[in-house]
Amino acid sequence: MIEQDTVKLLRECDAGVKMGVKSIDDVLGYVSSSEMKKYLDKCKDEHEKLSREIQGLLDKYHDDGKDPNPIATGMSWMKTNVKLVMDESDSTIADLMTDGCDMGVKSLSRYLNQYAAADEVSKDITKRLIKLEEELGKDMREFL
Repeated sequence: MIEQDTVKLLRECDAGVKMGVKSIDDVLGYVSSSEMKKYLDKCKDEHEKLSREIQGLLDKYHDDGKDPNPIATGMSWMKTNVKLVMDESDSTIADLMTDGCDMGVKSLSRYLNQYAAADEVSKDITKRLIKLEEELGKDMREFL
């Protein structure tokens, strides 16, 4: 049970990290504020570090990880592009990013509870990812 929950939790973290990086990449070209760009670049770097850590653990379990849900990815891409076509402001980007961070925190918290038998290393990674999402959401508030 521990190994099964561990792998499932790591897969969800893998998908979450990939979704976070993709979301940041989708908006970076529209950012005007150097301060916002700094926050987004820093968060992306931290996501990529966690991604390597997650991949190392998944490799240990001989698992390929998980890509984000294609429907969720498509919906996110569509929402981002529609909103940015109507208003390319930093405020719009901050709104999109805070929504995404809130969804990430909610999903990861649910998985942390759902896979309670996961090992402590995987739980720690999940908590660090949640913290990253919370921090970015907080950082984006000044641009709303």
